[in-house]
Amino acid sequence: MVSPWRAFAGAGCYGYAGMGRKPAKPSLSVMAQRLLLPVILFALAACATPGGPGASEQDKPLYPGPQSNVASLSEVIAAHPDDPQAYNMRGSVYGESGRPEQALADFNKAISLDPNYAQAYANRALVYRRINKLDLALADENKALAIDPSYAAGYVGRGIVYRKQGRNNQALEDFNKAIGLQPENPEPYYNRGLLYQSQRQHALAIDDFSAALGLANKKSEPYVARALSYLALGDTKSAASDLDEAVQMDPLNLRAWTSRGLAYERLGQKDKAAGSYAKALSINDKYQPAKEGFARVGGKVGQTYPTF
Repeated sequence: MVSPWRAFAGAGCYGYAGMGRKPAKPSLSVMAQRLLLPVILFALAACATPGGPGASEQDKPLYPGPQSNVASLSEVIAAHPDDPQAYNMRGSVYGESGRPEQALADFNKAISLDPNYAQAYANRALVYRRINKLDLALADENKALAIDPSYAAGYVGRGIVYRKQGRNNQALEDFNKAIGLQPENPEPYYNRGLLYQSQRQHALAIDDFSAALGLANKKSEPYVARALSYLALGDTKSAASDLDEAVQMDPLNLRAWTSRGLAYERLGQKDKAAGSYAKALSINDKYQPAKEGFARVGGKVGQTYPTF
């Protein structure tokens, strides 16, 4: 079965599909596989969830792909110019490094070489989703699922498109389908939780974020998302605990630090709240929610505040 994570060989991160497809022809040569190994290892080390919690979730890469990976994959393509898998791999690196035009060109080439390459359609859909071309993204997800109706990642991707389009019932159907196909995959639970959260069904959202964390608890995004639902329900201590976890996992998570500031502000711990807001402002000094929170708790520029 195709990896549900859209990742290199089932790496377990929210990202692009790599080598996990059912190949239409023999796999790459031993030489090509050796050239690809450093790229796959980088993908395993630097993968990231395209999207923050809540209705404002966006798909954007957190880590740029180094030029050396592109160079290695370009060598593979030079040696195997008719292999769609190599173009799909390089397109994935381009996509994660924020280069959508080059990514689209490679996915287009992969599809032209193999019109039944479901993951290439799904990867191209992710690029279209990130640049807000939702109709094109939906068409590609539909094509991927027509090729492989058991492709769980395709249902997750299409569900995200439906959610962005406000087609919540169809999004829910797709996330449920993905969970039925891959119940051990945290991604559909997380995305279904975001859907419930956008509908203010916070108890259901918390259940789904908890399920996602139970399956893969090394991601900060489900902690942040669950914390926001805890805050909405008035469970501020649980929110603060989740946000403590999130900022330790991802110290540059602007939303996590700002939300943590709000949680500790509501708990009456103004110094710790000021420290969290100050940390958020050190990441982006123009982030208005952090600026407003810092002012509310009496924060003073240049003063040191505790974060833990």
